[in-house]
Amino acid sequence: MGEAEHVPHAPDDDTEPAERSALSERDLAVLEFERRWWKHAGAKEQAIRDQFGLSAARYYQVLGRVIESPAAEVHDPMLVRRLQRVRDARLAARVNRLRPR
Repeated sequence: MGEAEHVPHAPDDDTEPAERSALSERDLAVLEFERRWWKHAGAKEQAIRDQFGLSAARYYQVLGRVIESPAAEVHDPMLVRRLQRVRDARLAARVNRLRPR
């Protein structure tokens, strides 16, 4: 297999190459950032601004779109599912805080 054919985190899958490549370079960079963001010195928000030139709010909008993409799940299923679980847990906590008692 040549270097151009190598797809990280999706070995031996039956996915068509066009389906795997449906992620943009920025989408792939966002997934890579989430995979290893804890290695960045300082606050995550500053690392987001430094690497992507986005506000944290805009970055999380982009991340939300990326993790709903079937191509992202094909690319790195464990990471995408973890990010979806984290998002869902935060949403549930927010709903519970807003619920009248």
